[in-house]
Amino acid sequence: MDFSPLRDSRDFRLLFGSGVVTMFGTFLTLVAVPLQMKELTGSYLAVGLVSAVEFVPMVLCGLWGGAIADALDRRKIILYTEIGLCLTVAILLLNAVLPDPQVWVLYVVGALSAGLGSLQRPSLESLMPRVVRHDQLTAAAALSSFRWNLGAIVAPGLSGLIAAWYGVAAAYGINVATFLLSLGLLWMVKAPPQPEDTPPASIRALADGVRYAVGRPDLMGTYLVDVAAMVFAFSTALYPFLADELGVPEALGLFFSASAVGSLIASVTSGWTRHVHRHGLGVIVAAIVWGAAVALASVMPNVWGIFACLALAGAADMVSGVFRATIWNQTIPDEFRGRLAGIELLSYTSGPMIGNARAGLMGHLGGNRFSLGAGGLLCVGAVVAMAALLPKFRNYDARTDEHAIRERTRREELAQT
Repeated sequence: MDFSPLRDSRDFRLLFGSGVVTMFGTFLTLVAVPLQMKELTGSYLAVGLVSAVEFVPMVLCGLWGGAIADALDRRKIILYTEIGLCLTVAILLLNAVLPDPQVWVLYVVGALSAGLGSLQRPSLESLMPRVVRHDQLTAAAALSSFRWNLGAIVAPGLSGLIAAWYGVAAAYGINVATFLLSLGLLWMVKAPPQPEDTPPASIRALADGVRYAVGRPDLMGTYLVDVAAMVFAFSTALYPFLADELGVPEALGLFFSASAVGSLIASVTSGWTRHVHRHGLGVIVAAIVWGAAVALASVMPNVWGIFACLALAGAADMVSGVFRATIWNQTIPDEFRGRLAGIELLSYTSGPMIGNARAGLMGHLGGNRFSLGAGGLLCVGAVVAMAALLPKFRNYDARTDEHAIRERTRREELAQT
């Protein structure tokens, strides 16, 4: 891996450390909330509704979070929302220690937490180009992916053990402590404030951001290819049925962790990505490999064959994510970075939700193997079609792209002043 962003940027080290701490704490709550809901209600529907109530605030606050990230001090937004997230977990802790915990609290706090997290995410994403050198943004994206994938493998298991052994109140209490530690790290970040002439957050500002994105075919390619890949080939809803079909129900955890394992391996070996300049083509190839690996999983006869294919798909998804983030961070002007981060948030959160619905419907119609295979092949076809329809995205080259050159020049001039 290329560790130069961690070595050279104090503020990136602080953001990276905060992310590690916050991720562990967040997984504690992600495990504890459905566990507590199950204990209180014993209802599958009640547990499923926890995610459902989070969707609307996630969408609305993600868009508005992008607008305020371009209008206000991003560092303050991150700090205030982090305090808010800490308070939501404190409410869960208080509710958990009551003699009679209330179910409605889990729903209300879940919606609040989703909204605050979506308000914060665009500011966090748009702060990255300010604290990392332009030529190190690919490495920074790979390191962020490594942090996420390592946490996605380790944190859920530890969180499950803590919640099961010591109770959900202990899990919430530890999460409060992680937020306090994260706040300390974020407080030390030194990021330049927004220019005074930035437009205020408004519906018009949001529309300006959408128009900017639509006017850039290379950007639209990053969104459309990722959405197509997730809609057609994201299939975690099929994993329980696959495990039962193979007669190995204990393999369910393997299937869910396979993608993270593949992504982690790709992250650790990601040093080569800094030598790639055709990032659009890189996204296209990675998305094709993702779809092909999912389709190949449909014909695998055993657990380990399916695991290997899903791990390959996860590795390809990680590479796609690194190249997409590089295009975003190297070419989007700072005055639009927050609003475009809000659009990015919607693109990579809505795709998996729709993909699981698609997988369930196709599985109902033709079975697990049909859903996996057809979905993977549809993904490959859709990505190839988009590559043909979006030549500017396909031919994007960071060395010659006008937007990348403009941003690189701007940042060099700022560094000299």
